Amino acid sequence: MASPDAEPTSSSPKEAERPPIEPLRMPTVEEIRGQDIWNNCVVRSAVSGIMGGGLGLFMGMFLGALDNPLMQEEMSAKQQFIYTAKQMGRRSWGSAKTFAVMGLVFSAAECVVEKARAKHDITNTVAAGCVTGGAISAKGGPKAACMGCAGFATFSVLIEKFMDRHT
Repeated sequence: MASPDAEPTSSSPKEAERPPIEPLRMPTVEEIRGQDIWNNCVVRSAVSGIMGGGLGLFMGMFLGALDNPLMQEEMSAKQQFIYTAKQMGRRSWGSAKTFAVMGLVFSAAECVVEKARAKHDITNTVAAGCVTGGAISAKGGPKAACMGCAGFATFSVLIEKFMDRHT
């Protein structure tokens, strides 16, 4: 029989392994200002456009390097190099513009919808994807804009689910 002077033991070994709870830390003034700047739709859209342009630049360089000239056997090594460099430049510039517009429009639409709804959920992504897809394919007419809207919205939702941002 245990003596009344014995100390009680913990109920489970897991309690002894728990790390201590850290106290809450208030954000600094610089952190609050930085968050306020990032929450601005114009800033967020501009950064997304710049990053999209950078991604498009590298994608264009990569895809341009894969292009083979039609008359490859008849070209010297120097001519092939020049052809490939020109293709990389053309592809890079075109991809950079496309990705920059895509990033800017998507980010702006998502930010505006999120601020208007005051919610951060998958509906914002669907709306932003629809606006972006419709805007990019609008030159092809209303049918193309509708297909672009549906396609880009679906793609955006799949990416969001894969990245698991909205839980």
